[in-house]
Amino acid sequence: MSIFARPHYTSDATQFIEKLKQERPELDAQQRAGRALLWDKPVDRSLWKEYRAGRVPQKSYVYYSYSDQ
Repeated sequence: MSIFARPHYTSDATQFIEKLKQERPELDAQQRAGRALLWDKPVDRSLWKEYRAGRVPQKSYVYYSYSDQ
């Protein structure tokens, strides 16, 4: 048995989340729907290939403009 294991301990945050999920079972579905709005998008790989081909290499130190004088 690990000296760090606390089998009967649950934090206040964990207890709050478990209670919230019991009171509002639709919360998981709402979270998944919100994630789908912003993150779960289909990726157009050919378009990304064009974006990457058009990149311009960055100079080593971007906060200083080198002049040819």
